[in-house]
Amino acid sequence: MLRTALRNVFAHKARLVMTALAITLGVAFVSGTLVFGDTVTQALRGASAKNLKDVAVSVQASSRRNPDSEADDARSTALTSDLADKVRAVPGVTSVHPTVNGTATLAAKDGRPLNADNNWQNLATNYSPDTPDTDRDSRFPVSAGRGPTASGEIALDRRTAEKAGYAIGDSVRFATQGPTLTKKLVGTVNTDDPRVTAGGSLALFDTSTAQQLFLQAGRFDELAVGSAPGTDNQELTSKIRALLPAEGITVTSGAQLGYEQAERIAENTKELTRMLLAFAGTALFVGVFVIANTFTMLIAQRSRETALLRAVGASRRQVVRAVLTEAGLLGLGASAAGIVLGIGIATATRPVLNASGAGLPNGPLVVSTDALVRSLLVGVGVTVLAAWLPSRKAAKVAPIEALTTVDQTPPRRSMVLRNSLGGLLTGVGVLTMLYVSTQKNGADTNLKTAGLGSVLALTGMIVIAPLLSRPLIRLAGAVTTRLFGVSGKLAKENALRNPRRTAATASALMIGLTLITGLSVTGSSMNAALKAAAVGGLTADYKVSNTGFVGIDPALGAKVAEVPGVAESAPVASSTLGARGKFAALTAADPQQLGRVSDLKFSSGSLADIGPGKVALSDKLAKDTGLSKGDTFQGTLGFGHDKKELTVVGVYQQTRAVGGAIGTMDDVLPYADGGKLDSILVKAASDRNTSGLDQDIRRALGNSPLLQVQNQEQLTKAQSGQIDAMLNMMYGLLGMTVVIGVFGVVNTLAMSVFERTREIGLLRAIGLDNRGVKQMVRLESVVISLFGAALGIGTGIFLAWACGSLTKSSLSQYEIVLPWARLGLFLLLGLAIGVLAAVWPARRAARPNMLRAINAQ
Repeated sequence: MLRTALRNVFAHKARLVMTALAITLGVAFVSGTLVFGDTVTQALRGASAKNLKDVAVSVQASSRRNPDSEADDARSTALTSDLADKVRAVPGVTSVHPTVNGTATLAAKDGRPLNADNNWQNLATNYSPDTPDTDRDSRFPVSAGRGPTASGEIALDRRTAEKAGYAIGDSVRFATQGPTLTKKLVGTVNTDDPRVTAGGSLALFDTSTAQQLFLQAGRFDELAVGSAPGTDNQELTSKIRALLPAEGITVTSGAQLGYEQAERIAENTKELTRMLLAFAGTALFVGVFVIANTFTMLIAQRSRETALLRAVGASRRQVVRAVLTEAGLLGLGASAAGIVLGIGIATATRPVLNASGAGLPNGPLVVSTDALVRSLLVGVGVTVLAAWLPSRKAAKVAPIEALTTVDQTPPRRSMVLRNSLGGLLTGVGVLTMLYVSTQKNGADTNLKTAGLGSVLALTGMIVIAPLLSRPLIRLAGAVTTRLFGVSGKLAKENALRNPRRTAATASALMIGLTLITGLSVTGSSMNAALKAAAVGGLTADYKVSNTGFVGIDPALGAKVAEVPGVAESAPVASSTLGARGKFAALTAADPQQLGRVSDLKFSSGSLADIGPGKVALSDKLAKDTGLSKGDTFQGTLGFGHDKKELTVVGVYQQTRAVGGAIGTMDDVLPYADGGKLDSILVKAASDRNTSGLDQDIRRALGNSPLLQVQNQEQLTKAQSGQIDAMLNMMYGLLGMTVVIGVFGVVNTLAMSVFERTREIGLLRAIGLDNRGVKQMVRLESVVISLFGAALGIGTGIFLAWACGSLTKSSLSQYEIVLPWARLGLFLLLGLAIGVLAAVWPARRAARPNMLRAINAQ
């Protein structure tokens, strides 16, 4: 039986090509993900270890408020210069790098802010020479020029300088939290810090300047301690820990710090790997349909051969083992090819991601035995599992069938049980999703219920697909018959001949299109809601804000108002308001100014009624608290426990731009973070072209790289840009499932053409020409593909609609928006898949000689 299995693999290799490709792609996805994850993890660990290679002990201090400064955000720590000297005097210590940490957002030479959307990656620290008699800081090897030594100097990492267009000697503009500063670039350095290599920036200052900018004179955030060769770093860590005060200071060995960073890196990359493996699992699940369909058709074509084996003594168990062995050999070969392809994908992925700004560190390709074994086991396991049911069907072939002809039509099995099970699963899934559609929040329980309902509904559609195929294909067949005559009618009848086969082929396409459609509908709805939320209720042309989340100096509001071309400006601050156990964002603005740059809808009262001790509430907060116009309550302002008696003077429709309540600037600004503004809303004069006004506003405010001036289009793009990027990534990942579905259509048609060789010969004998034969096969492919596309698009829309209600609590503007153009594109994609998938099978159907085809057995 083993020899029989081997012979069958090589005898039918042409019929197994598409199945092997489906397995290869699925395994390539898995192996590529595992190898890429291991490679990135190792590279990040290597970069982290290299960054810590000279750190024997790390002494870190927690931040606290600077008591010598009036600023609320001024920092201090317990690490002083005296403590650094004490550590330096410990036996075995060769170097101590006192470190000051902060962030600095740079402006490029052409004035544009660098990396303004990710300020946490804009690192700034002090350049600290290893010893007093040298100017070398081993943490930051100088690539050109020198390190900063005076208050007017700055050094940048080499990549940042190149990206910003700076050369040594240029004046570099940057901002930390206050106004724009300018310093002379005296050098560039290299760094292996993963945050910088991943797209961030690094600015270096002399120690006293860094303390002035980010901390307090004579204070440090960290001491990086180096040790002499042969020193017991664990013992050294204990000595330094005993030397320093325990409060506010943590002493960790460099090895422990490296281990903790490696663990964090591994955990972060695991999340990415899990997500990619989920998509790989979807691709393999689609491949199951292709594999099962292939073996079902092969077994049907080899029924006489199987019967002969049974007649000469093969048991049912031996037949099952022979089919599973054949599947295992196929899976083994295809998986091996998939692993090779996956390694190639993993090799190419990092340069592609880095070209788009990912900033992944360089490192060797890591191909672990674990990744290879897991990929191989997945490929072979899925193939054997998919072939199990067809193998049981093969074992049921009776020996007497060896005496029958191969042309005998096999008896049709009843589909009552399958249809009943499919109806039950679909019904339960639909009812579950209808229940989900009534829920208004995304709690974990509701999310799990939505996931369960989606799986049940999709599984039910797969099971019940043969039942649905008859009416839908008859409907499509009516069109093909009317347009293409006999070829169209034959295509319809061929698609209806075996509903199970048609459904399995269409299901492979349906799964991918269900997920893609669901994502498209959800993404379009989220985009529309976020755009409405970003500018809803605003008539302002521009919004001025700070990308560093440190607020805007209230004095800048007057400067904006004086810019030529500005008709109205409204400084806005925010805090929190507690009312009857409920909390909401409290917006502060001059009511008259706010009215000129907004269009709030009041159900009672108006903006003009707001004054000292008088606030307007959003309809949501009013409903939650039971307050209405004229009510007085004790409000909690800010994050403290300050209470103030407030009167409700109006209720308005809540918008994301304004928040849950509106008060006066005098009432709210003292409780705002740092006493700063959140933003300034600007309306241009009616006779002024808004082009260039944003640059005029920036110049009036000192052109700080921390400031951003956004028009309404930019505000909506900032809100929806991440959704678009995520959708594009998802489309790429789910595209693999569609490709595998295409292979399924090609495979089914090719094998169907083979088993209908004699029938096609007879059709040609009675007058159907080659063109008609090709057209028949093409139309059959199109009908099956459109059937799968229709099921996928319909199911995807339903699931997206049902799950949409879960975002209502966090995004009240959310409403289902159908992207008709994209849905039409998906339908056209189904049509194109049908046409392209039929190219090879159609040519194969028209190729055989008529007489030989009639005599085929």
